[in-house]
Amino acid sequence: MAVYRGRGNRTFRVEKEDKHRINDKIRVPEVRLVGENVEVGVYPIAQAKAIALEQELDLVEISPNASPPVCKVIDYKKFLYEQKKREKVLKAKTTKVVVKEIRFGPNTDDHDYDFKKKHAMKFLESGAKLKAFVFFKGRSIVYKDQGQILLLKLAQDLEDYGTVEQMPKLEGKRMTMLMAPKKKK
Repeated sequence: MAVYRGRGNRTFRVEKEDKHRINDKIRVPEVRLVGENVEVGVYPIAQAKAIALEQELDLVEISPNASPPVCKVIDYKKFLYEQKKREKVLKAKTTKVVVKEIRFGPNTDDHDYDFKKKHAMKFLESGAKLKAFVFFKGRSIVYKDQGQILLLKLAQDLEDYGTVEQMPKLEGKRMTMLMAPKKKK
């Protein structure tokens, strides 16, 4: 049950709606009954509730939009627990994409380039995507061809670790290139 504040200082309570209607909250004349130890078929609601009560389980509305609605005879708390467990497993299987950035200038020295290249290798080996960009300050935009050469050289040096997803592209004062890690065999 949740408490909400209304206008002024008045408070009122609102019952939190369950995801599924169970037992007495099911308000239809007949239901299609499924579950273990139950003969599948269409039953009047009173008979379906009696079957659930006889087995000391709950009558849970699984598919309310069907005609007639589908209800299952199960232990509701156990059903919710298993549903949460299933959702947690699915959530754990989804992978989160991490994007690491490396910034260069158009006239980056060899030592600085090597240092940043080592970091880029680590990022790609750890499974993160790499966004390398050359930032042009002021009038250095005249060296955009040097920036492109620098990014293409980086892509060539890192071809063992990743593949280029997006070739160098100038966006305002930044030239960006995107690399994805290679799949491990």
